[in-house]
Formats: sequence, C-alpha cells, structure tokens
Amino acid sequence: MTILLFLFGVLFVAVGIAVSIALHEVGHLLPAKLFKVRVTQYMVGFGKTLFSRRRGETEYGIKAIPLGGYVSMIGMYPPAKDGHDGDGVVRRSSTGMFQQLANDARQAEAERLQPGDETRMFYRLPVYKRVIIMLGGPFVNLVIGTVLIGIVLVGFGTAQATTTISSVNKCVVPASQAAETGQTDCLPSDPEAPATAAGIRPGDTVTAFDGKPVTDWSQLTAWIREAAGEKTPITLLRDGQEIQTSITPILTERPVYDDAGQPVLDGQGKPVTEQAGFVGMGAATALVPRPATEVLPAVGENLQAITGVVLHLPQRLADVAEAAFSDAPRDPNGPMSVVGVGRIAGEISAMDEIPLEARAATLIGLVGSVNLALFVFNLIPLLPLDGGHVAGALWEAIRRTAAKLFRRPDPGPVDIAKLLPLTYVVAVVLMGMGALLIYADIVKPVNIFG
Repeated sequence: MTILLFLFGVLFVAVGIAVSIALHEVGHLLPAKLFKVRVTQYMVGFGKTLFSRRRGETEYGIKAIPLGGYVSMIGMYPPAKDGHDGDGVVRRSSTGMFQQLANDARQAEAERLQPGDETRMFYRLPVYKRVIIMLGGPFVNLVIGTVLIGIVLVGFGTAQATTTISSVNKCVVPASQAAETGQTDCLPSDPEAPATAAGIRPGDTVTAFDGKPVTDWSQLTAWIREAAGEKTPITLLRDGQEIQTSITPILTERPVYDDAGQPVLDGQGKPVTEQAGFVGMGAATALVPRPATEVLPAVGENLQAITGVVLHLPQRLADVAEAAFSDAPRDPNGPMSVVGVGRIAGEISAMDEIPLEARAATLIGLVGSVNLALFVFNLIPLLPLDGGHVAGALWEAIRRTAAKLFRRPDPGPVDIAKLLPLTYVVAVVLMGMGALLIYADIVKPVNIFG
C-alpha cells in the first residue's frame, strides 16, 4: 500500500507539471492566433513525436521527452538587411561561423513561408503584441500557481496549532542542555513536567487558564511563559467532561520565537533562549482555512523566495554540486529538479501518519509552487527563454523610439538570429543545470522532514 501511495504522489505531480507545461504553451498559442500569426506546431515535449494531429494550419502533438514544449510561429527571425522581406529570399552577407548560423536560421525560416504569410509573420507584429504572446505562457503559470495556492489556503487551510493536547512530556530538559547533549530521554535528575504532575493527557482540550478563556495556542503559551512558579487553575475538556485542575509552570531555559513562530537565531546561527515558564505539553495541529485575502500575499512571498533562488542561482548550483559530491547537506530551500519534486511528492503521499486532507493539500501546493517557479524562470531575459524574446522586443521599441526622436532612419526589427550562438550556449547551460540537479536529487536528495 505504501508503494502505491508513493507512486500516486509521483504520478500526481508528474501529470500536474505536464498539464502546466501544456497550458503554458496554450498561453503562447491563443494570443498568436488572435493576432493572426500562422502557427505551424504546438508541441508538448521534445524529441521524437509520439502523437500528432493537424487541425487547420497547426499540428498538435506530444513528443517523447516531457521536459518542456514549444509553439512554432512563422517569422520568428527577420530577414537580413540586405535580403528581401517579401519574397522569402535571404542573401548571405558573411561566411563567418556565427553569421552562418544566423543565415541558416533565416534560410530555414524563409523556406517555411507560404503565399499570404507576408502579413502573418511574428516579427511584423507591433512590439506590444509580441510581448503579449511571449508573456502569455508565464502568465498562465502565474494564474495556475495562484489558483492552486488559493485552493490550498482557502479550501484546505494551513496547519496551525489547536488548543488540543497532542503530547505530554514526562520531564523538563533545559533547551541548552538538550542542544548540547542531544538528550531525548528523561534522567533521574530531571524534574517532572508540570503537565504530567497536573494529570493532563494527550487528547485533552484546554478551555481556560487562570480563569481566562483559551481560544488560541499561542495565547496560552504566552500566559504559561509569564506564570512561572505560580500555581494556576486550568480547565480541560476530556471526553466531553469538564475537568478542573491546577498547574505550576516551571522556570527553565526556553527558545525565543518571533512573530511567525520561528526560533530566533543569534549571529552564529544558534537558537536564542530565555528563562520562561514551561509545562511540557505540545499542541495538536489542524488545517485551518484562511481568508481569500491571504492568497495574493502568500503568492507574493512564494515569488519572492523563488526570485531569491534565481538571482543567486550560480551560488545555489555550486552548493548543490558540493553536496552531491561530498558529505555536505542539501539546502532544503535550494533548487530541485522534477525528480526531486516527484520524490518529495511520493514521500508525502505515503506518510500514513499525516491526515489524507493534509497530504492532498501538500501535493496541490507542490504543483502550485512549480508553476510559480516556471513563471519566474521563464522571465529571465535570455534566449531561448520567453524573457529573452520579450527583452528583444523591448530593445527594438527603444531603438525605434530613439531613432524617431532624433530623426534617424528606422533601424528595423531586432535580428535575434544573430543571438543564436548565445542561445545555444544558454541551452547547453540549462541542460547541464538540469543534469546536475537530477544527479543530486538521486544521490543526495533534499530532506524536508528533518
């Protein structure tokens, strides 16, 4: 059963990513057709074609390697300045290797032209239409990611501590002692935990503390930390019966938490501690639906984190390489391949100790996060990524606007065919990056469970 659940998690994410890629390409396809550009192919994947069918002037298909997709449009490369725009003839102006690459690309583009394509070529569109076409794919990923994260937050909710007790400690171990020795069991010298002394059991729900109603775990924790050494009445609900008892929080060394509930660290990365009241009981967690107003801020935080990874990608990849070929640990917040994402999805799906609802929410959130990552990554202003085409179109608008202002001849469209050598270099780097991440995800996978 565990293996089946693991495979289900992997399959769920794999299908989710495949559908996301297909819809990304639809984001390019629809505006291209809306603006009358002739689209010859819509393909999901690369390599050998497994299935295809022609509808009108466009061939729709699936290829063998499901690591991307593309939409092929007429007129991606403008003719050389000494060529003829309308008749498809491309004249070569140089025999240099790089220039030859550009000429070959233009020649291949010219050979695809048909009568009537003169007004249907991509490079002839106004700049804003080209930008819309190229941003259509990333925009779809942004929408998918936002919707899926919205489903998780509003439909399922986020895991939050409740006022129900999940665990009760037998003893109290100071935080510094536990950090220094790694102690997990009680020693005879360790004092009994106040929660145990008060007769509190897992499954009890705290309804009042010192006569004050308890509605939030963080509120209760704050009251406990302030009540060190004071015998305080506490009200519990157990099996539908109200129980009155008292508890005396013990003054001990405890970690300091920030407003987000995360431990505060010092300059050396060690938890900051303080003397505070402690009773030795843990809260059960439950999914609590969030209001729709929290969706966009959550998406923004996710995008900010992904952007941080992309901006420091060379260093992040160096860290991945170091971890893959040494004993160094993987950064759980670093980049991963689809193999790593699939493995995490499988592990989450197979964890019986996690409620089914929480597992489903996590899988949906994973696919949503992948879509947000695709959105950010495709905006990098380098060919062959969508951001590279957007940058080329915007540079053309700047050149033409400047020429008009200074009454100079129109410089014409930006010849992105001249950037093909750089495009090939970027493509090789991307493939190398993918290979490194896949290797690291196999030999040194990210451990998100501690």
